[in-house]
Amino acid sequence: MEENSVNEFVEDEALTKSQKATIERNRQKALILRQAKATKRTLADVEREAVEQIQNKVVDTGGGFLLEEEGEASSQLNVVHRPGVLLGCDALICEECDKEFMESYLNDKFSKVVCDTCKDFDGKHRLITKTDAKERYLLKDADLDKRDPLLKFILKKNPHNIRWGEMKLFLETQVAERALEIWGSDEKLEEERERRSENKDKLKKKKFDKKVNELRMAVRGSLYKKTTDGHQHAYDAEIYNEADDTYTKTCKSCGHCVTFEKM
Repeated sequence: MEENSVNEFVEDEALTKSQKATIERNRQKALILRQAKATKRTLADVEREAVEQIQNKVVDTGGGFLLEEEGEASSQLNVVHRPGVLLGCDALICEECDKEFMESYLNDKFSKVVCDTCKDFDGKHRLITKTDAKERYLLKDADLDKRDPLLKFILKKNPHNIRWGEMKLFLETQVAERALEIWGSDEKLEEERERRSENKDKLKKKKFDKKVNELRMAVRGSLYKKTTDGHQHAYDAEIYNEADDTYTKTCKSCGHCVTFEKM
């Protein structure tokens, strides 16, 4: 009886070791499978890596052919870095409120350091068309388009007709500063405005006087024609001249005489 119980205990202990061995083998298989899945690459990944390696070794000359890089240059890539977010030390100070800001419409379009909160398109930051800028500040095309530093502008569709060309809109404060550079002072600019205004008025008066004179000449010509063409003679009775056998009659109003013969 005691011998049978000992055998059962030994058999149970052997089975327990066998189970442990099986569990260990299964664990090792699971680890191998997991590593295989982690390192497994698809065919598309391999092809993509191959294309990238080829592209890194050639340079597009733009002339229809490729050149292969040599030496260490082949391992260097031209990386284009996009501008990142400004740091606190790069923040701009608004000219109006003296507060810091990172970006704004006026700064982006016109290099005017004013935040979006302080922008005023109906007042200080009013926009002006190129035509109005030339007339109001007595500027030329070259003063706006070619004179350094070039003035920034934005393009807008013409509100009067969409088929017309786009309008150039400038920041009026910058246009006024450009006019001050050219004319030297506001007084000289105002004097030039008055001088041009006087010349314009003189030219208008000269054209007006010319038209009035032409109209007077036309009226006089028409009156003269009416007086000459409208008169009709009223003759007295005919007088017979025996000496030359003719007849004579005289107009009662103008004294015009007509001599004629009768058959």
